[in-house]
Amino acid sequence: MSFVVLVRHNATLVLREPGPVISRLAQPIVLITLMRPLYTAAVPGSAGTLDVVTGMQVMFSMLALSVVGSAILTERTWRTWDRVRATSARPSVMLVAKAVPAFGVLLAQQAVVLCFGVLAFGMRMADAWLAVLAVVCWVLALLGIGATLGALLRSQSELNVAYDIGGVLLSALGGALVPLSRLPGWARAMAPGSPAYWAVSALRSAASGSVGPTLRACLVLLAVALVFGALACWRISRGWSRSRLL
Repeated sequence: MSFVVLVRHNATLVLREPGPVISRLAQPIVLITLMRPLYTAAVPGSAGTLDVVTGMQVMFSMLALSVVGSAILTERTWRTWDRVRATSARPSVMLVAKAVPAFGVLLAQQAVVLCFGVLAFGMRMADAWLAVLAVVCWVLALLGIGATLGALLRSQSELNVAYDIGGVLLSALGGALVPLSRLPGWARAMAPGSPAYWAVSALRSAASGSVGPTLRACLVLLAVALVFGALACWRISRGWSRSRLL
């Protein structure tokens, strides 16, 4: 089975279930609009707008892990995953083919939220190319994490728990909802363990034009993408993610 055929097949699966995609695009825009006055009152100047836009952007992209994980779980539930595994395609090729449509969805979400912040509220981006780099690295990290969840978990309910509770928890811990300076000491100490922490750091550093901090955060996000992507490939190659009645 060719790579192009796999990509087309996976894109069709995503388009047939547009609800999660539309939700993850609309929800951050609504919350940014409603919560921006609160943020700007707490944080003077343009920093409040930057905080609320990047915070909602990171949190809802964490919740959008459902798009990636569900792409694998759906095929396992439908018992079509074994058919794909029976082809000559390697696990890495299968995951990349799964990732291409999801990459487009997540990239669109990031672009929509950032453009909304810039156009609607005048949020400033000092370096657009740094922002693009930060977004791409964050999306790659999300793809790796989402693919691993899809390969490890056994049901949609388990996936729902993972991205609902885990996504909100990691987003809050990473400073997406509340500034890190306002978090308890133990939470600040744990914050670097959350991928959301590095995503927030990359996006906000890119907005201010800080090259060093942006690149450092992007390297961490790329490492997250590689580690989780390798774990997902290993899991699938072991045959542990075959279809089963759920």
